[in-house]
Amino acid sequence: MSESGFRALVAREEGGRQTLALETLTDADLPAADVTVAVEYSSFNYKDGLALAGRNRILRHYPIIPGIDFAGTVASSENPRFRPGERVVLTGFGVGENWSGGFAERARVKGEWLVTLPEGLDCRQAMAIGTAGFTAMLAVMALERHGLAKGGDVLVTGAAGGVGSIAVRLLSRRGYRVTALTGRAATERAFLEGLGATALLDRAAYQAPGKPLQAERWQGAVDTVGGTILANVLATTAYGGAVAACGLAGGADLPTSVFPFILRGAALLGIDSVQCPMTPREDAWRRLARELTAVDLAAVTEEIGLGDLPARAEAILAGRVRGRTVVNVRQ
Repeated sequence: MSESGFRALVAREEGGRQTLALETLTDADLPAADVTVAVEYSSFNYKDGLALAGRNRILRHYPIIPGIDFAGTVASSENPRFRPGERVVLTGFGVGENWSGGFAERARVKGEWLVTLPEGLDCRQAMAIGTAGFTAMLAVMALERHGLAKGGDVLVTGAAGGVGSIAVRLLSRRGYRVTALTGRAATERAFLEGLGATALLDRAAYQAPGKPLQAERWQGAVDTVGGTILANVLATTAYGGAVAACGLAGGADLPTSVFPFILRGAALLGIDSVQCPMTPREDAWRRLARELTAVDLAAVTEEIGLGDLPARAEAILAGRVRGRTVVNVRQ
């Protein structure tokens, strides 16, 4: 980043179509807010893929800098909570959707959206976690608040993806027996077993519509997919178990009945990482800093530059991206 300008991936609308280009901007191009951050890293999430592909109206206006999360150093602040030089992380709050986000060397946001980076994490590691890892931790926390017993059998759907891979690591480290549901078992077995999965289940087993109640298998589950797969996960959840739902890659519908809830006392726990209040948000980041090592994060992370982003959109939407993708905004 130079004194006269900074690089950013900018989405614009031309002739009714979305365009993406690397541009040089100045601070005057950023929205008005009380904290300016020198961004070091962002990350690439499923929602970012939707945004860059122009799908689902993720980007609410143009021009805008996409990127739903970032980590960096405070450059200037009018907010008493933050001083220049502090390292911060941001996920959610509509950034990268209706507010210019992290695919740039500079960002200006509201201080109330920022979390001070916990001890033990640098900016690159924070983005190896990113929105996906933060969401995975919220899901694990919700399952444990519900009463998930230590050592129980748990299922993680979309296990080779960003949320799923970190959920597998967090749950296995806590001593749960983790089954990883994936459509890439042939290629990702070593990866998922390295994260702690004790068994793999082919996605095809849960893709077809099934009975609303099936054999009880799971004390808990983290579902990143939705649709028919979530319906089958609920149908196989054991009495008193719970499913933390945090994604819709497989569809926004839920073709099930009330039977899992009224006959087995199953719970469906909704996980929202976007507007999560600050107290649980900070708690989740502290726990992530304690429970994920540098080795853990390296195992699930690939690094790319700003210019590599547009080509990644279709790959992540097609389920061809493994683990987490860190974006070095200076490359």
